[in-house]
Amino acid sequence: MKNVLIINGHQRYEQIAEGKLTKLFIDTASDFFTAHGFNVKHSVVESDYSLQEELDKLAWADYIVFQYPVYWMGVPWITKKYIDEIFSGGMNTVTYASDGRSREDASKKYGSGGLMQGKKYMLSLTYNCPESEFDNKEGFFDGLSLDEANVATHKLFQFCGAEPLETYAIHDIFKADLDIESELKRFKATLERNFLSGK
Repeated sequence: MKNVLIINGHQRYEQIAEGKLTKLFIDTASDFFTAHGFNVKHSVVESDYSLQEELDKLAWADYIVFQYPVYWMGVPWITKKYIDEIFSGGMNTVTYASDGRSREDASKKYGSGGLMQGKKYMLSLTYNCPESEFDNKEGFFDGLSLDEANVATHKLFQFCGAEPLETYAIHDIFKADLDIESELKRFKATLERNFLSGK
């Protein structure tokens, strides 16, 4: 039986970002994993979390689902605080041993000192930005793909040795005609590809 840690990276702002959409995706993922026999644990960055408990959950997890809204082209600041505290706190035990380089072995590359080999992670993002801005040389992101625009979060996990799964993102979340049922179907299909296809 596989273990999944779902990290709620939401930071609440009254009337603008109250966390309902993030919760909907987390609840949907939890139901999906439970129905398919996975063990599930949760972390919430906007809480009074314990460093050791969070590290224990990272060590326990085979998979990590990182669900968060993209604020100003990155993770919310409280989520960055969580990352800095937890991933730095796991040095030599859970997350990384070094940056990978060695004075004795010049072939060892920067970013190869992670301790999370064998673990896989999935980013699940909520965006006000329309999907059309990605993979579009005339768009805001100058032709970058969704994953390229979120390279900092990907490199965080990859620095620690974890492997990426397919990213999910919902776009234009403030549109009056947002079809949430269709989006949830797309989200579940992404979960199926990532977690039920033998990866």
